[in-house]
Amino acid sequence: MLNLVQLKVLAAVARHGSVTEAARELHYSQPSVSHHLARLETATGARLVQRAGRGIRLTAEGRLLADRAAEIVGRVDAAAGELAAQVGLRTGRVRLAANASALSTLVPEAAASLARAHPGLELSLADRHPVEALEMLRRGEIDVALVFQHAGAPLEEEGFRFRHLADDPIHLISRRPADTLPAHREAAWIGGCDRCRAELTAICAGAGFGPRIASSSDDMVVVQSLVAAGLGVATLPGLALKAHRRPDIHATELAGVHRRIHAATYGDPPDPPAVAAVLAALTQAAALVRNGP
Repeated sequence: MLNLVQLKVLAAVARHGSVTEAARELHYSQPSVSHHLARLETATGARLVQRAGRGIRLTAEGRLLADRAAEIVGRVDAAAGELAAQVGLRTGRVRLAANASALSTLVPEAAASLARAHPGLELSLADRHPVEALEMLRRGEIDVALVFQHAGAPLEEEGFRFRHLADDPIHLISRRPADTLPAHREAAWIGGCDRCRAELTAICAGAGFGPRIASSSDDMVVVQSLVAAGLGVATLPGLALKAHRRPDIHATELAGVHRRIHAATYGDPPDPPAVAAVLAALTQAAALVRNGP
């Protein structure tokens, strides 16, 4: 009786015209390949290969069976891939890390979409700064990292693959409407963490001054509360304002200033089916959030 392993061996030998190359492709030893060919000839009662100088070639019977073997193996591999995709989407788990503004806006929208389309897919979430999220991704602790890129700042490329989701505009946060950056040249500023402070410094430098940072917080709620209390002015990205917006502060979008939001994965493509489904949901969510109120 024919079996799939023997047919796979014959198809590989037909592709390469060599036992050595077939063994290398299949990660078998050469004696193992020769053994499978011999068993296949016994099972079929036909001579399938013959010596040709230092190599081998298929007989007419061998070529006939090899053509069918390639078709059979291809169909089995396709079926296995389709089954793995369905099982992965039914029972898969994807670990995702993002900062607070993305976790409050893009991720819930994507999670709701995934729950409707793939109710068996589990999404596990962690609140992390992009630098920490990328390190977790590199170590294999998560599957997807939602990160932002400051204007003009390069992304670390080695091993990572980035899918651009959206451009997130930066806003000036103040107590007075229709403010401009130069109007706050002498004001106290509320800065973020050391990593994010460079963005604020660059934005103010573009307006011709350096900010006097009097307070620091990465919390979008705290920043807006401090501004409302008159303790300074600040900048916040649009996603942070979509997540939380006090009615007693004013947000003025800064022309030409934004963050680029990316979904990052690590390693060679293709992504597992469950990860691909999460990336697709994030892409759709980014469009909805960007175009929403």
